[in-house]
Amino acid sequence: MNEAERLARLRLARAEGIGPAAVRALIARAGSAEAAIADLPRLAGGRPVALPAEEAIRREEESLARFGAAFLLDTDPLYPETLAALPDAPLALAVAGDPALLSRRSVAIVGARNASAGARVIAERLARELVESGLAIVSGLARGVDTAAHEGALAAGGVTIAAVAGGLDRPYPSQNAALQARIAETGAVVAEAPLGTAAMAKLFPRRNRIVAGLARGVVVVEAALKSGSLITARLAVEAGRELFAVPGSPLDPRARGSNDLLRQGATLVETAEDVLAALPSGPIAPPPSRHAAPLPGFLEEQEPAGIDPEELDVETDDEVALARRHLVTLLSPAPVSVDEVLRRCPCSAAAVNAALSDLDLEGRLDRLPGNRVALKRA
Repeated sequence: MNEAERLARLRLARAEGIGPAAVRALIARAGSAEAAIADLPRLAGGRPVALPAEEAIRREEESLARFGAAFLLDTDPLYPETLAALPDAPLALAVAGDPALLSRRSVAIVGARNASAGARVIAERLARELVESGLAIVSGLARGVDTAAHEGALAAGGVTIAAVAGGLDRPYPSQNAALQARIAETGAVVAEAPLGTAAMAKLFPRRNRIVAGLARGVVVVEAALKSGSLITARLAVEAGRELFAVPGSPLDPRARGSNDLLRQGATLVETAEDVLAALPSGPIAPPPSRHAAPLPGFLEEQEPAGIDPEELDVETDDEVALARRHLVTLLSPAPVSVDEVLRRCPCSAAAVNAALSDLDLEGRLDRLPGNRVALKRA
């Protein structure tokens, strides 16, 4: 591909008002990206399409280079075949790290941001064991299950890939900026959005399709009935990928979505062996149709609106109050050891113990044999 055609394709990738599938249709009709741009008003049928200038694309490439990243076009040899199989695969990705790793055989691990301590332990353990079996781990860099999955893969010396909703230079949550940098050193971080783009709610479903598209299977560790992870699950099914779910406590609303996936036919996962046994070894087949129907009941909600669970970590001068905010997120009706709570909560042991005592006095906490605790069911 010559430089003019490459720039034309990047301009179309950054066009507003038209998606990847429609752009591919326009290019196919016109014969090339350059010809599509020249005849864009007629080909677009009067639809308004905002197209960036070549100079804007060149400036973005220069900015990516300064950031240690580069464009990966869907026509490049290193563009992963698993992602290319999607009818709405991104026309271009900004990649920090090694783009060749995007084609590694991989599994996605996703789940709740406000994950229970047990879910985080399971996500980290699964990631560690799967990379030890030679797989890469894909996730979305969110707090909770995503973070645990990335950390588990890194701790085992394996490859992990993060797909982010905003631009590469706008880590979200901001607390994961260091984690994103670590992932880029030994794996890859990919973004469909331009540099400078903040992570907005409407971008998360698009990020989720990249997570599902890069992986051969998706493991949902913990998800409520209204969860962005269920979008990833639905997209995985539509793309013909294996869907797995970790069973959770029926008393914990954070597990109702993942438990529902099991009722609908997702493969139950307790160990990495469960994933390895069901994961296909051959090439990824393209989806059966552009509009493949999801399994009955798969939710299609957008990323939940309203108060973002990420904001549970707002700083406060009262460390006990902060510890309490973390505890009501970490704990669930499923018992967990106090030692595990202390390990997972970023506050001091004194603050955690004080917050546990407060919850106990309020009648919201069960203390169980073996120095374990659980939230009482509401």
